[in-house]
Amino acid sequence: MSTLSPAAKAQWQIHFCVLLWGFTAILGKLISLAALPLVWWRMLIVVVALALVPRTWRGLRAIPPRLVLAYAGIGVLVALHWLTFYGSIKLANASVGATCIALATPMTALLEPWLARRRFSWRELALGVATLPGVALVVGGLPPAMLLGLAVGTLSAVLVALFGSLNKRLVEQGDAFAVTALELGAGTLTVTAIAPLLPWLFAPLASEVFILPDARDALLVLALALACTLLPFTLSLVALRHMSAFAAQLATNLEPVYAIVLAALLLGEQHELTPTFYLGAALILGVVFLHPLLEARGRVRHAQIVGPSEAKQLVD
Repeated sequence: MSTLSPAAKAQWQIHFCVLLWGFTAILGKLISLAALPLVWWRMLIVVVALALVPRTWRGLRAIPPRLVLAYAGIGVLVALHWLTFYGSIKLANASVGATCIALATPMTALLEPWLARRRFSWRELALGVATLPGVALVVGGLPPAMLLGLAVGTLSAVLVALFGSLNKRLVEQGDAFAVTALELGAGTLTVTAIAPLLPWLFAPLASEVFILPDARDALLVLALALACTLLPFTLSLVALRHMSAFAAQLATNLEPVYAIVLAALLLGEQHELTPTFYLGAALILGVVFLHPLLEARGRVRHAQIVGPSEAKQLVD
């Protein structure tokens, strides 16, 4: 009985993560909390849950102080990403907020080689750019009132590219549970620290951070934290050990497709499901599935080139 290779397993893992992340925009829209307390509760619940797991503490003890600071810095970027992501949803809608994340693909193609110290790939950049027409078609025409949400969502995509590339560089140097706890713990402290400054920095996101959710919101936030954050965040770190940040981000382009379909079913955002939407979704899907095919073809070609060379060395 054949077993999946680590790379193939990583692909399945990241696609499962993307499916769960597809619900985050929906939950963000359903939860009545503002973006600031929503992000704060989301991260705090994950950190508390991980603190109850002995493996987390064993992993933390094994991480050198220098790496603790590095992971904490990445956590700051994660917190800022989630703030801008939910800010985009509140300023526009779930469909726009989720779709903007696909803009991170060409950004990751540019940033990952520099931050993760690997060779730049023109093919990856071309694939990243190829997703943009699909993103544009999925979003469709936006009313002027939603343009600020689009801008905030674009900033969120830049932050995704940054922390995804940095995580790829450091992911093999710490246990996934411990890394998740460090990053989201630092993120929780970041949100707490910047909350008083938001009225001056960016008024649309300003609000009280220490707001106790009602029973309905508490259940939704708990689902968001455990099922759509703790599980996929940790699993995505495991998958990154066997795939590039670009490949992971390319798969994440399916998140807006899931989110918009769910938004139509659960939130009544039926206006997004037009022929234009299906065309955009098809373009995104095509690029997502084209990437692993090109990667496999490249590995075969490399083996064909390296094989005769190694054989010649054996004969010599």
